[in-house]
Amino acid sequence: MEDIIAIVLLFGGGTLIALSLSPIGRALADRIKGVGSGSSGDVLRQLEETQGHVLDELDALRQEVADVHERLDFTERLLANQREAGRLGGGSTDDG
Repeated sequence: MEDIIAIVLLFGGGTLIALSLSPIGRALADRIKGVGSGSSGDVLRQLEETQGHVLDELDALRQEVADVHERLDFTERLLANQREAGRLGGGSTDDG
């Protein structure tokens, strides 16, 4: 059992050391520290742009829902008028 633990620690430790010396390891360390290619101003600007796009799409969706609601109301009124006409007129218009 101790042999397995020793092997895992040996290879695992070696892998971690190799990773920490590689460019990937440095990039991960910079990312964890908060140091990187993008400053906080860039991140805030990107966030505001994204928020603007999302709000524009939300407004467009609201307009589409309002249009669909108007069409639904119109269709319901037409169906209600047809039902009323059928009840009042008896359904036939023969003059004959």
